[in-house]
Amino acid sequence: MKTYLTPKFMVQRDPERCIQCQVCVNQCSFDAHYYDAEDNEVRSREENCVGCHRCTLFCPTRALTISRNPQDYRENYNWRPEVIEDILKQAETGGVLLTGMGNDKGQRIYWDHLVLNASQVTNPSIDPLREPMELTTYLGRKPDQVELDSETLELKTELAPQISLEVPVMFAAMSYGAVSLNVHESLARAATEMGTLWNTGEGGLHPKLYKYGNNTIVQVASGRFGVHAEYLSAARVVEIKIGQGAKPGIGGHLPGEKVSSEVSLTRMIPQGTDALSPSPQHDIYSIEDLAQLIYALKEATNYSKPISVKIAAVHNSAAIASGMVRAGADIIVLDGLRGATGAAPKVIRDNVGIPIELALASVDSRLRKEGIRNRASIVVSGGIRNSGDIAKAIALGADAVNIGTAALVALGCHVCQQCHTGKCAWGICTTDLRLTKRVNPDIGARRLSNLLRGWSIELKDILGGMGINALESLRGNRLHLRGIGLTDTELEILGIRMAGD
Repeated sequence: MKTYLTPKFMVQRDPERCIQCQVCVNQCSFDAHYYDAEDNEVRSREENCVGCHRCTLFCPTRALTISRNPQDYRENYNWRPEVIEDILKQAETGGVLLTGMGNDKGQRIYWDHLVLNASQVTNPSIDPLREPMELTTYLGRKPDQVELDSETLELKTELAPQISLEVPVMFAAMSYGAVSLNVHESLARAATEMGTLWNTGEGGLHPKLYKYGNNTIVQVASGRFGVHAEYLSAARVVEIKIGQGAKPGIGGHLPGEKVSSEVSLTRMIPQGTDALSPSPQHDIYSIEDLAQLIYALKEATNYSKPISVKIAAVHNSAAIASGMVRAGADIIVLDGLRGATGAAPKVIRDNVGIPIELALASVDSRLRKEGIRNRASIVVSGGIRNSGDIAKAIALGADAVNIGTAALVALGCHVCQQCHTGKCAWGICTTDLRLTKRVNPDIGARRLSNLLRGWSIELKDILGGMGINALESLRGNRLHLRGIGLTDTELEILGIRMAGD
């Protein structure tokens, strides 16, 4: 069938620089470059280019330039190019449009409309180079009060399992198969080095990575892929996945071509078959059902591990979170509108869910009003980009954050949104052994550790500038936040004041 789509990118090759070495041909997993043996010339198929820029970075003579195609459609605000192209694709295929990564639409990014307070004369700042700064974060259910033995001063109150994080940042759930084993190993090693946690996602835990169990969160999702007693016992935290930000209310799908022999063994499904997760967990249709699974997992792990429950950020997140806490969840994970994924229907990603900032503020406020905020920690994800976002999230009420896209960018991802194809040129979202070698776990772990180390230093600078020497003093303290360019309704939901007030 004839295609009516215009290539999104232009591949410009400088003939004076190009030496016909074919490096671009070997590096491009989307076949945007090919060698014409008859003419002894490397040429391009621009319609295949996804703008990942791997070829430009590996070209030894810098002969390549990738740019946006300047050819445009007639200007029409309603019928924008993206809308037209989506219709053309569906007219050709008759299928659901899939995409990778997170929402790229123009919804307001509230982090960019929040500013932090800074100390001046009356509340001196603290120099983190000369004064100790505390970033340690504890996740888990806290008691209403603690009781000490009057004679020995030993703690008499029995505490629920607690998790100590050296930095308030964890690596978000990304399943084996959606990303490569080398990516999982990079995440696991960096989490271990930096004293934090990484999440297996719903694809099980490869046997090679069990040794990192003390820094691992394992997921129990609707498909129950890879879930067994040894898997649960190996982890530090067990997470029940109800939903995720990029596709609230629907299940997961790992295409059969990504289910290699190793993935099939880990997920416990036949090689080459699609891994389809049901939309709901079929044993959870109420808060009471959720409570039953939470305590079943606690029983299975001898009450030694916190149980986390992950939901997508939706309009009634606050009420749901209240029920989750009362059902026994030790950690609540909220995944917002900008949360990423390996594959999701484009229409779901772009139109379902709410920004994480609004969900976080409403959940924290609801739990405080009900007097149960101490019974569960709150972790947020979905578009966390830098240490400034982290500090603002903690001031809004989060205990810690998850990062997914930022971690993949640190590994080389250029956010070309082709994760669902399994052809990732950077070797990240693929199980093709020729491509997965492009992520070296030694280098990957170092890059991820460097990212968290840099953010930790910046967080200490932020705290010092605010006159605070411990992250705990910032948590949920919205007086340290002010809004810029927000409506009265938005300020009320966020629970903050306007800048200048």
